[in-house]
Amino acid sequence: MFRSYVAHRKYGVVIGEIHGASPPELLAVKTLAEYMANPDRRDSIVRNLDQKMSGNLDISNVTLLIVAATVYSHEQNYEAALRILHQSDTLACAALTLQIYLKIDRLDLAKKELKKMQDIDDDAMLTQLGTAWFNIAVGGEKLQEAYYIFQELCDKHASTPLLLNGQAACFIAQGKYEEAESALQEALEKDSNNADTLINMISLSQHLGKPPEVTNRYLSQIRDSHPNHPFIREYAFKEKEFDRLTKQYAPA
Repeated sequence: MFRSYVAHRKYGVVIGEIHGASPPELLAVKTLAEYMANPDRRDSIVRNLDQKMSGNLDISNVTLLIVAATVYSHEQNYEAALRILHQSDTLACAALTLQIYLKIDRLDLAKKELKKMQDIDDDAMLTQLGTAWFNIAVGGEKLQEAYYIFQELCDKHASTPLLLNGQAACFIAQGKYEEAESALQEALEKDSNNADTLINMISLSQHLGKPPEVTNRYLSQIRDSHPNHPFIREYAFKEKEFDRLTKQYAPA
């Protein structure tokens, strides 16, 4: 339940309700909530996490492993995240490992990790999601297979921003921009500040040739709701680089 609160950015609820006497699994979730809620304290939180991970680590506490790897992934310390995840053979750790491999463009390792997930439980939702993520990365004919997986999960459970963004990614990669826009509009109706939806809307607006003010609106929205998102940090870096190069090559 508390991990769901974190996913919905209800960090205050998690921080307020989990206390020192709570089980270790819940204390791990509180660490994640504190990390996400307090950008100015992240360095100290990571240092404390480093100490905890270097001590006598209870690898049976899968929640702690997931939280630590999630934090390190946010810090772009993928080596540390993978080192932690490799200590467990659970499906949840394998799914996060797969995501990291895809993020660093190691399709070869992602393929092996997906096979591991399929061997554990081919029908599990995490395995189905992992298969869809991998298929998107592969592209080509696999995009349609990925779309069907997302659609099947929507039919079985409910359409969520995660699943709708997955479908939109398939559509964009296939050049089906109107279908992508429909999926993203539905995702916005469910969560108007979802970071993935806003980023995909920015990308889609470029493909559709929409006026700059449309892109700027989504960009302003994600800056307001997710000021420390990696996309925003990277965008700010590229803006500074562009300004630097403009000055460097400006006429004397």
